[in-house]
Amino acid sequence: MRPGSPVVRVVLGFAVLSLLSGPFDAPDLFSRGGIGAALRFTAPILLAGLGALWAERSGVINIGLEGMMVAGTWFGAWAAIEWGMGPGLAAGIVAGAAFGLVHALLSVTFRVDQAISGLSLNLLAAGLTRFLSSIAFATVPGGSITTSPPVPDFPTVSLPGVEALFGPAERTGVPILSDAAAVVLGLLTDVSVLTLAVVALVPLSWWVLWRTRLGLRIRAVGEAPEAADSLGVRPWRYRFLALGVSGGLAGLAGVYLVTVASSLYREGQTAGRGFIGLATVIFGNWNPWSVTLGSLIFGFTDALRTRQEVTVGVLVLGLGVLCAVVAVRRGLLRNWRGAVLFGVPAATMLAWFWLVRVVPSEFVSFAPHLATLVVLAVARQRLRPPAALGEPFRRGGAG
Repeated sequence: MRPGSPVVRVVLGFAVLSLLSGPFDAPDLFSRGGIGAALRFTAPILLAGLGALWAERSGVINIGLEGMMVAGTWFGAWAAIEWGMGPGLAAGIVAGAAFGLVHALLSVTFRVDQAISGLSLNLLAAGLTRFLSSIAFATVPGGSITTSPPVPDFPTVSLPGVEALFGPAERTGVPILSDAAAVVLGLLTDVSVLTLAVVALVPLSWWVLWRTRLGLRIRAVGEAPEAADSLGVRPWRYRFLALGVSGGLAGLAGVYLVTVASSLYREGQTAGRGFIGLATVIFGNWNPWSVTLGSLIFGFTDALRTRQEVTVGVLVLGLGVLCAVVAVRRGLLRNWRGAVLFGVPAATMLAWFWLVRVVPSEFVSFAPHLATLVVLAVARQRLRPPAALGEPFRRGGAG
């Protein structure tokens, strides 16, 4: 394995943060509960990212993911309260898919600007769910115009034997070993069955999009719709299909938010995760495995809201140390631009920790959105989006 590979970098980063967490009293940085929380924050972002991947591989930008997630939260919560978890899951997915098909109707059939179509769906979802809440939730015990009564949850499972195998290592308190065991336990114990389904959707999406005839046609429509049309592949048909799947995945993300990430519907609980899902696709260069990595990063930063402020300070210190190491390495290679690019944030973070140490809670709440901006700024130079992304298809060049 190459020293500069992503896996090696992640392992080295984990080791540095683990060694720093003990001396600076930040035991919850890699605690079992913290990792479980990060996984719950990651899942809806990952679903939104996969939804964006399906849409954009077909050549359509889906800025309406946020609205599709909102629809999934409301209809999933309402149906789950009325009839149980199965109907709630189905209702959330169908609601998101319906919004996806409306986006397809506007942007593919009527060739409305894709950004305008998506933003209009976000506004529609916000207004529609407020209206529906005033009818369905505001008049029942435990509900209001902005919140629902409690929503039933999915059951949780644990991998048999994992507690006995890794529990003793977690309790040793040995740096790196203890934290590594806590990470494994956080990922493999008390995990919602819906989380397992979300994880399974990653290889399933990869297999469909890259190993089946259907996926080949969807990607061909996103790269060269005119050429695909000349071979009998109807671009509008596959874009409708891709946007329906995209909306369904976003709706599933909404169901996840009201059942696993929380236990009720609450207005505004998507909190921009649809837009963050779009960022994971750009970060991942339109590849499902890299989208998953990006979702883990964004989910971890989103979970920082549940950490103690001193823990976030130690994370800033660790990032500063890692940036300093990279800056020194770039300097030794006489890559002065790279040395400055990493050296300035390294100096800033190390100085912040030395002088302040505690990160304000307001900054912690903004961390996922800041991470989104940083990732977009860093990743933009290596992007290779689908060639026809954002371009409406006109057969024979007709207007």
